[in-house]
Amino acid sequence: MLSTYSYPKFEYKTPREIASGQTLKVPVVVVGAGPVGLGAALDLQMHDIPVLLLDEDDTVSIGSRGVCYAKRALEILDRYELGDAVCDKGVSWNVGRTFFREKEVYNFNLVPEADHHRPGMVNLQQYYLEEYLANRASTRPGIDLRWRNKVVSVAKTGSTVTLKVETEDGFYTVETDWLIAADGARSPIRRMLGLEVEGKIFMDRFLIADVVMKADFPAERWFWFDPPFHPGQSVLLHKQADSVFRIDFQLGWDADPEEEKKPENVLPRIKAMLGDEREFELEWVSVYTFQCRRMGCFNHDRVLFVGDAAHQVSPFGARGANSGLQDIDNLGWKLKLVIDGKAPAKLLDSYTEERVFAADENLMNSTRSTDFITPKSKVSKTFRNAVLGLAKDHAFGRALVNSGRLSVPAFLTTSSLNTPDAAADEFAGRMVPGAPMDDAPVLANGDASWLLNAVGNQFFALYFADDPNKLDAATIAALSNLSFGNIPVQALVISSTPGTVDGGIPNLEDPNGIAAQRYDAKNGTVYLVRPDQHVAARWRALDPEKIKAAVAKATCNA
Repeated sequence: MLSTYSYPKFEYKTPREIASGQTLKVPVVVVGAGPVGLGAALDLQMHDIPVLLLDEDDTVSIGSRGVCYAKRALEILDRYELGDAVCDKGVSWNVGRTFFREKEVYNFNLVPEADHHRPGMVNLQQYYLEEYLANRASTRPGIDLRWRNKVVSVAKTGSTVTLKVETEDGFYTVETDWLIAADGARSPIRRMLGLEVEGKIFMDRFLIADVVMKADFPAERWFWFDPPFHPGQSVLLHKQADSVFRIDFQLGWDADPEEEKKPENVLPRIKAMLGDEREFELEWVSVYTFQCRRMGCFNHDRVLFVGDAAHQVSPFGARGANSGLQDIDNLGWKLKLVIDGKAPAKLLDSYTEERVFAADENLMNSTRSTDFITPKSKVSKTFRNAVLGLAKDHAFGRALVNSGRLSVPAFLTTSSLNTPDAAADEFAGRMVPGAPMDDAPVLANGDASWLLNAVGNQFFALYFADDPNKLDAATIAALSNLSFGNIPVQALVISSTPGTVDGGIPNLEDPNGIAAQRYDAKNGTVYLVRPDQHVAARWRALDPEKIKAAVAKATCNA
């Protein structure tokens, strides 16, 4: 039990299939009700796909576990109507500081510019996020959420995946068209199918201690190399909800995990850091090792792997749950089009293409961080300490400091789904094809809102206009007829002045020009954005045929 949190006990219900002896048939099964599995169920439900979600437990994760949720993950949670709950309960922060011994040598700001809806990071214990997601999923029509239902076998036959599920009342069988494995780093589904992960396990151990205390530490990330209270090693401090502070102590590979978790060994480390006079309560302790591994392919016929089941990274950089939520954000709309027969099954190959690219980026950054934090030779440690010594006064030294490159969304610039810029269409800025969309403040019907609130879950064509009242009939007709076959494309006008667009096309006002600036937009500029809020294509002039061709390419219908 924790002093600051009461664990929910989710209700188990006897599956009706046990009494009837009938096989349950559903379009999609998700296994694993952690943040990624619950997110997958909510994502598919938004697309009107019935989902069976199975988990062998009946509560949320024990201990804080995942802590940091990045801006992009928060934007995805906004589409599940949970962004406000996470931000209201969690601790928002943008600034991180790195110390070498007793001196600060480096700091960063995750959102260095104003006018973004969400902060760079929110710290919140994973059990809160899971509870919010579970409560949300339990109220949504089309999600059959079953606790204490354990998958014990998986078999693939043609276009069907058959599961055998064990409960305290007996067994039953499920047949599904698609299985999403969100069952964690040790994925039983992966093991049952004889699939492997490849990568590296780092020879080091870290102690996690969740400490309840009253402290005036700012809402920032603090990381120490070789501090006087833990010499020769590193320490990380994060503030969470409920006055809980997460402290990570590097231990070294030779440390005995069971011994290190004992209070008589943990408490002296914390007192050395905080001082004997500060009162605190030890709430949760764990020991972990680094792993940087992934599967070679994330889609295997009708079985799709997401989150830790597909890839694992070391915790420095907050790339675990954040990348898992981006997995399902990438997968959901593609699976919807395939199920509805609007796209070929090969569209799911692009899930592997794009998310392996993102996973490799995360693994690269995580590996580099781990090598810097835990040098494995005297030469490496000497180099690392020299960099830290130079960082305080020299910019080139600061660029080399790596206490964990924090999670950012992947720019899918090499994706086969992108339509490259035409040679004549020159753009500046970050919003290249494959980029996750930048947010911006806008007015919707005169009320303050955000650009990302207006898009997502289907294709959108953003048309930038100086004056929406002056759009000619031909432009309005073209914007009203952008759909490709049976794949709808919603036009959205973004204007610099107030007004309305004939034909019922929605209009957002960009009174300060921030959206136009971030998208390097001029009058007549068009952006095609995917259901997962990534840029698919862009042009300097409206051409419906080019938009339809870009939709065809983005859905593998070209």
